[in-house]
Amino acid sequence: MLCTRLTNATFLTMDPGHPVAHDLGIWHGRIVGLDEAVTALPAREVVDLQGATVLPGFIDSHVHLAWTGLKATTPSVAPCARVEDVLAVVAEAVARKPRGAWVDIVGYDQRALGRHLTAAELDKVSDGRKVFMLHDSGHGCVVDTTVLDLLPGELAHGEGFLAESAMTTARRLRLPYSQEEIADAVEHAGRTCLAEGVTACAEAGIGGGLLGNSPVELGAYQLLRDQGRLPLRVQLMAAADTLRPVAAHASDGIPRALDLGLRTGFGDDWLSLGALKVYTDGGMMARTAALTRPYEGTDHAGEFQDSPERITDTIVDGHLAGWQLAVHAIGDRAADLALDALERAQRLRPRPTARHRIEHAGLIRPDQLARFARLGVSAVVQPHFLRSFGDDYAAVMGPERAPWMYRGRGFLDHGVTLVGSSDRPVTDGSPLKAVQFMVERASDSGALIGPDEGITVDEALHAYTVAGAYASHWDDTAGTLAPGRRADLAVLGDDPRRVDPGRIGAIEVVATYVDGRPARGVRRAAA
Repeated sequence: MLCTRLTNATFLTMDPGHPVAHDLGIWHGRIVGLDEAVTALPAREVVDLQGATVLPGFIDSHVHLAWTGLKATTPSVAPCARVEDVLAVVAEAVARKPRGAWVDIVGYDQRALGRHLTAAELDKVSDGRKVFMLHDSGHGCVVDTTVLDLLPGELAHGEGFLAESAMTTARRLRLPYSQEEIADAVEHAGRTCLAEGVTACAEAGIGGGLLGNSPVELGAYQLLRDQGRLPLRVQLMAAADTLRPVAAHASDGIPRALDLGLRTGFGDDWLSLGALKVYTDGGMMARTAALTRPYEGTDHAGEFQDSPERITDTIVDGHLAGWQLAVHAIGDRAADLALDALERAQRLRPRPTARHRIEHAGLIRPDQLARFARLGVSAVVQPHFLRSFGDDYAAVMGPERAPWMYRGRGFLDHGVTLVGSSDRPVTDGSPLKAVQFMVERASDSGALIGPDEGITVDEALHAYTVAGAYASHWDDTAGTLAPGRRADLAVLGDDPRRVDPGRIGAIEVVATYVDGRPARGVRRAAA
């Protein structure tokens, strides 16, 4: 007897061997069969999906759940467009904190103001508190003089805006958050993911780096798992600076590792350790993505997070220690560094099944595409960046480079695995809205950004299902609706392949199933 049979739906299985089905059977959280293999079997429960379209649960391959949840409960200066309005929000937040306390502010974006805020301006309202205002990109912050005074060397004499490693130095003064705070934030964000049809995600860097929240951050996820509060499947990327030199056996060839040699693959279907997250450069929003040519109208070409030599050593050491690598590289100069390091690592110890990834791949020159393919590196892109910020990004890249941003067709035509993700909370996390952009290549203003990089609806759905599973080594359990796979499903109010592309992002997510159980309500029929 089946636990559940879902019927009266169009199941888009993403499995070429059985691409469309009308019935699906579930037993103890796994798919046991489709159509005639299950239609005549008795079931404890039969669910009539009333003509819905069902896909494998979406996989968001690059998110920041803790940051998303914390941001939702933190005072925000978005969408303030005047300095005085920003300071009013800060003053209100300051009034709720005792003197000497940290005051967190989110939603900061210098583009809305036309320039960066200064420490001197924050000093007018900080009243002895330590103000830390995080840039929406996660690659910068503005602090008041109270915080600057705590920083070492030249950082103490800045004007208030701190980018990349300088921001990390300031943020470490603020940390850590408690495991309970992190757990609550992750649970909040995870439920938002479920509402959008996302059933699994890769958390892009815990324990250190730019956005780690605690040196014992993994414990917050274990807390949720132990308490039955983890809303969706999570694969955790460890920040590269959590590795430490180890005195391993010489034959192991492992120069740096997590304690006890933990690496990619440890864990279970709900919570596991994924890739090692390595930063190379910054971001386009903060104008710190590392480019081979300067941003339009400037002499500034971004920056690396560390010396190229140290970044390369970290990538090579991670590879030697057995990790899958997720290398943050937004600018084309950063991508050169990442590809060079990955090639060197594979030359030293070939691991063709490592499935290394480049996160963002925001600006990729035509000559770099073949290198991705040759090295077997996946491109984990964020289509929403161009949907939300495409007009600005196109302006700072210029007409020649704008078509190279967050590519679709270019990667696929070269045989590169194209993986969809959101980088939430930097921008909208909805996979369906991202699918719409990947097809249309239209920003919110309607401007077309690299229209030749558009892909088909089926290819875009593949990026959020099959390719997402591949990128996280889940392809034997997720990404398709096939016997033996997890019964993780996104139930949609319409078929993304059949509606006008401009309507894909508005399709309702009727229900989301995880382990064969609905995370959101659906109408049921008695067996």
